Amino acid sequence: MTDWYKMSGILGNGVIGALQPPAQTRRILSGAPDDALHQLPETRMKRAHFDADHELFRENFRKFCETEIRPHQEEWLKAGIVSRDIWQKAGENGYLCPFIDEQYGGLGLKDFRYSQIMIEELARIGESGFALSLHNDVIAPYLDSFCNEEQKARWLPKICSGEAILAVAMTEPGTGSDLKGIKTKLEDKGDHLILNGAKTFISNGILSDIVIVAAQYEDKGITLVVVERGMEGFERGRKLEKMGMHSQDTAELFFNNVIVPKANIIGMPGMGFMYLMQKLAQERIVCAIGAIAGAQFVLEHTLAYVKDRKAFGKPIGSFQANRFTMAEMKTEITIGQTFIDSLVMKCVDGTITPEEAFMAKYWTTDLVNKVAYDGVQLHGGYGFMLEYPIARAYIDARITTIFAGTNEIMKEMIGRGMGL
Repeated sequence: MTDWYKMSGILGNGVIGALQPPAQTRRILSGAPDDALHQLPETRMKRAHFDADHELFRENFRKFCETEIRPHQEEWLKAGIVSRDIWQKAGENGYLCPFIDEQYGGLGLKDFRYSQIMIEELARIGESGFALSLHNDVIAPYLDSFCNEEQKARWLPKICSGEAILAVAMTEPGTGSDLKGIKTKLEDKGDHLILNGAKTFISNGILSDIVIVAAQYEDKGITLVVVERGMEGFERGRKLEKMGMHSQDTAELFFNNVIVPKANIIGMPGMGFMYLMQKLAQERIVCAIGAIAGAQFVLEHTLAYVKDRKAFGKPIGSFQANRFTMAEMKTEITIGQTFIDSLVMKCVDGTITPEEAFMAKYWTTDLVNKVAYDGVQLHGGYGFMLEYPIARAYIDARITTIFAGTNEIMKEMIGRGMGL
């Protein structure tokens, strides 16, 4: 850690004084798991939708995060990518696609609460680079739901073991939320297809071995096909430099006359748009779970800071304005968590609606950005330093109102659903 904080008067007016981090903050920065996590204030609400099996799963996955992920976070941030090893270790421990049937290498745990737990535990350690939920809950369901038996036998064991990492390629340089405007083309050449086009902002773009590509298939419409690592003409562009999520590899993908076997078409030709619409609701719930968990992370780190940081002889959290800000944070996070937990149970029951997913995605991602802004403000100058978890949380949160459909699109769809 740099010694910038040893300087005094850095903010000019002397109110902050000598910028020695508070004791709690020094413990958080030390890198020791016990200090960084176990000594944070407990602010989480009691939740009735988890049973003893879920709590045991959480305990085990938390240990996995502590031993296999947290020690490598700084290394991954500097590299701009996580290691393939973590995917293989997750597979060995049963954390990749646990909902998939045992015959294909999964655990047969068809309960979305296990996914919620893993998303929350990754957020608890501030891990945004290991795109586990993207692999498990956003992309794998396309293969599990729409593939035939031959395709499942070919791909599912690999994505459960960590041998193959998943990506989905929808967004193009000129096409974002408007999926019907996709320009990537598939041409029928008799016994195979030819794929041409470009995709951008693809998460897991560098690491991925199996990429689900949305393309226009002549007059049939949007079709989903699998492009596999090593196919001739499939090229990865540069790893994109992002504002946040620095250890999550995001890349451009190029398809130049890629020969795609017809056996790699997912489901029925021309049904790609319908398949995407069916699965986007769960993707947005995944975003909402992560947003609320990220807001909780900010609350706990900020609460530790304002209890420990002193100004004018007392903790800054004791000043009424700051106390009110913290009270608002906790209240709004509790409201959001209650809403999200109810929707998770609807995912379990299969009764979640697209409108509920729209509402959850936009409201929670707006909230995590608001909470992160307030958290940085309460940290003062320290909040501007990337050595502090709050700064990374702030820049990581910004993308959440944009990906999986912008929040403006979410509100537009809610409005249309009201007949407006």
